[in-house]
Amino acid sequence: MSALKAHEVARFLARPDLSEGIFLAYGPDTGLVRETAQRLIRALTNNDPESASVTVLDGAEVDADPSILAVEAKTISLFGGKRIVRVRGASKSLVVTLTELRDDPGGAAIVLEAGNLTPKDALRALVEAAKLGRALPCYPDNDETLTALIRETFNQQGIRADGDVIATLREILGNDREITRRELEKLSLYAAASKSLTREDVLLLCADNGALVIDAILDATAGGHPEKLELALNRALSSAVDPQRLLAMATIHFGNLRRWRVDVDAGKSPRAVLDGLRPKPHFSRVSALEQQLRLWTDSALAAAADRILQATADSRRRPALAETSLRRALLALCLMAASH
Repeated sequence: MSALKAHEVARFLARPDLSEGIFLAYGPDTGLVRETAQRLIRALTNNDPESASVTVLDGAEVDADPSILAVEAKTISLFGGKRIVRVRGASKSLVVTLTELRDDPGGAAIVLEAGNLTPKDALRALVEAAKLGRALPCYPDNDETLTALIRETFNQQGIRADGDVIATLREILGNDREITRRELEKLSLYAAASKSLTREDVLLLCADNGALVIDAILDATAGGHPEKLELALNRALSSAVDPQRLLAMATIHFGNLRRWRVDVDAGKSPRAVLDGLRPKPHFSRVSALEQQLRLWTDSALAAAADRILQATADSRRRPALAETSLRRALLALCLMAASH
């Protein structure tokens, strides 16, 4: 069998044990599938793809004319160099043609890119059973591989990242390797001069994840950080987050703080109260929430709830001024927190 485990793919790409045959990169992470195919081609050409004769075909193109794959694989390059045929969007419709090439690829490397294939899929089964075949699974990064990728990228650029930067990036990234690479490159360019990154930088540049942006707004408001609040609000509103949704989340947040404050007033420490919550807040927010519980009294939280309720009512009566009502209310609460 020539099926590799996901964790074995990187080692294979560093030193492939075949120079010809059928190579199948497949999986749900399309960005990683594409990256795996590109890295394999570089490895097969000794990091010199320009020296090879690389033909790129689309799966639909091959479906329309199945013979084109065999023709391209067997055609000798006029300028020499290794023959590589790359097929994007490969499917089981290629099985008949590949069966003819399986045992005698004639020195060519056929690199296939496919989606998530089950073990019973005809294309995957053919490649895994072939002596000159290697199937390379490409699954989304887990916390371990994503952390390693983030650290490697920043270390190569000499960038120092705050401790909560990696945790924040793990929440935002990981579903698609191509997007992950692009976002890390963007952060690296942003920090090219300063050589440092903060969680706020990540939220500013990468956080299309609405939940993270909302958390940043709530923590800046209740923590008394007006500059952070302005930054997070601009990010959310420019991404078309509904102001009324933000007011609703603020209502929930300050309601939670008031409920938790009851236990603090009963004698528990803020950290003990937070540790006892189910589900627990994300560890990156615990310190901020602890500070908020120390800043706000029950009477102040009651006043905050009334202020948010009034802003919500105003936004519903006059939707065109919803953003203005939101900004005024949150800034007022932020200044209340800062004055403690």
